[in-house]
Amino acid sequence: MDPGVIRKLDEVVVNRIAAGEIIQRPANALKEMIENSLDAKATSITITVKAGGLRSLQIQDNGTGIRREDLGIVCERFTTSKLQSFDDLSSISTYGFRGEALASISHVAHLTIVTKTKHEKCAYKACYEDGKLKGDIKPIAGNQGTQITVDELFYNVPMRKQALKTPNEEFQRISDVVSRYAVHNPHACFILKKFGETATIRTQAKTTVAHNIGAIYGAGIGKALVPIELRDEVMQLTVEGYVTNVNFSLKKGISLMFINHRAVECSALKKAIDAIYAVYLPKGSAPFVYLSLELNPQNVDVNVHPTKHEVHFLHEEEIVEKVKLLVERALLGGNAARSYTQALLPGATQPLDSSKVNESMVGGGDEKPRLDYKFVRTSHSEQKLEKFFNISGSGAGSSAGGVVPMKEEPQDEVVEPKLTQPSPSRKKKVVKRETRLHSIHTLRQQVESDGDENLRKIFRELTYVGTIDREQVLIQYDTKMYLSKVQPIAEELFYQLLLFNFGNFERLTLSEPLELKRLVHAGLDDPASGYTEEDGPADELADVIVQKLVSKAPVLREYYNLSIREDGCLESLPKLLDNYIPSLVFLPMYVIRLATDVEWEEEQECFRTFSRETAHFFSRIALTKPEKEYRWELEHVLYPAVRNYLIPPKEMAKNGSLLQLASLPELYRVFERC
Repeated sequence: MDPGVIRKLDEVVVNRIAAGEIIQRPANALKEMIENSLDAKATSITITVKAGGLRSLQIQDNGTGIRREDLGIVCERFTTSKLQSFDDLSSISTYGFRGEALASISHVAHLTIVTKTKHEKCAYKACYEDGKLKGDIKPIAGNQGTQITVDELFYNVPMRKQALKTPNEEFQRISDVVSRYAVHNPHACFILKKFGETATIRTQAKTTVAHNIGAIYGAGIGKALVPIELRDEVMQLTVEGYVTNVNFSLKKGISLMFINHRAVECSALKKAIDAIYAVYLPKGSAPFVYLSLELNPQNVDVNVHPTKHEVHFLHEEEIVEKVKLLVERALLGGNAARSYTQALLPGATQPLDSSKVNESMVGGGDEKPRLDYKFVRTSHSEQKLEKFFNISGSGAGSSAGGVVPMKEEPQDEVVEPKLTQPSPSRKKKVVKRETRLHSIHTLRQQVESDGDENLRKIFRELTYVGTIDREQVLIQYDTKMYLSKVQPIAEELFYQLLLFNFGNFERLTLSEPLELKRLVHAGLDDPASGYTEEDGPADELADVIVQKLVSKAPVLREYYNLSIREDGCLESLPKLLDNYIPSLVFLPMYVIRLATDVEWEEEQECFRTFSRETAHFFSRIALTKPEKEYRWELEHVLYPAVRNYLIPPKEMAKNGSLLQLASLPELYRVFERC
């Protein structure tokens, strides 16, 4: 038999084989792109996924962008801005260094890049296939940063595509990647969502690692975290991290490990930590572990695996042992806080007081068990506040979906029509549009940067206690009771919904269109409008207001689904929350303020002031709204939305929107004196 002929493989075949080693599934592609965004100093990263990333995977950041001159070669193999010589590998501080990520993706998918640097007047769009530029580079409108869209991943590698899991399982892997990097990079805002749906993961910029762990993996894990920290000058080692205490366990452990900020796997370190927890946790249980190790870059070899999920470093055994001892010391306090009890057999003598036993176990009582007054008492099965006042809180449930009767007072002849919203059974799935307007992104960033982390934690973990009246409710967080002012909190919530759902609102339709002119007249008759005869004839003012709003009708309909006909009739309002209907008694004043208080001439101010006025209108609860209805809306619609969506501003901590009424530890001190 003759020997086979050795041939040089075609370049396309070589590149696709290499791409298959680096891009094994959508999550690998996303990991490479997230690392590129972080290398570009991005502080906001948004990921949008369709069909588990196989049909479309898009990442958008606000980093430094890519220069127009570099777009021609950016998808060629071994092109990078992070490495110049082989010696640079010994001190590499960026995630990327080989220049293979985008090239590999372009060989197994259709790749599109839209990018803009701060010095360029416009963004540029380029498409790539098999590592080469496809077509011309086109100027396009865009914000600073880079948007990379990967379409039809593995379209030319059908065997790889068939071997992948279902779209939902691939999305879970993507979610795992985003979660890891969001935890480790609290300085940046991360958003992950499926195409046309709300965000699955959303973190704020300038937070902390512990905050993001609680936000992403759950408040239960967040409360059980024990910080660990070590600095060793001799080993040139810094360790920071969080582990869960011995009173907490998971069926499936979660391990996040970073070495020099790279998400890696270290089997030796994981085995050492698992061995520690095996002493404390029940069989089949595992902890949550987040570890970040920083070593001298010269002691770490990052170029040992195609996907860079493994690294080798010097003195591995000594470092693993140091981390093991560090975790053991952190867990000792948690184990001391446990109390051990045993059932007594009939006729057995009473054992010693358990508190004294625990004190002796921890060496004189330096670490005491959690006292009664520190336990959080919340349960959804417990009675609500309304029970004690003979009030039923469920009567408004009938309004959740169809026509909600609105029996408003001063202008019965004007607000007689009712607002309707589509019933859930008739709703069509609407694909959510992402806006490219710089003004809206700026307003969103202002909201996020002004957020108060302490208030955010309170609202995210609140328990609704009960409704006092239209203006005040009681909520509980941890061992504290708070008085919450409804109107300012609801107004801020609706303002943020108007910004973050911009251009994606359904409509609340009036059963009969309302004449704007009649609404304006009704509003001018209200003393709150401040109108006097010295301001001119009411009829002329009404005409001016109607003309102004009719001229702005296309913008209002396009972005907010607020429909005004050419004949000056109002047909619909935007729907900000499911099952929430605004009080129409305030509609006349709202119409006037849209014309007089919205800054229509400047884009960003226009959207900001319109959102503020609309939020103010939606947040007010009329005295004529039935009691059962508003109580149901507050408990089952408004405050669940506050818990899920509100980013409370710092001002809310000072303006009396949230007041602490009682603290369980402080109440115990009072009763101890009696």
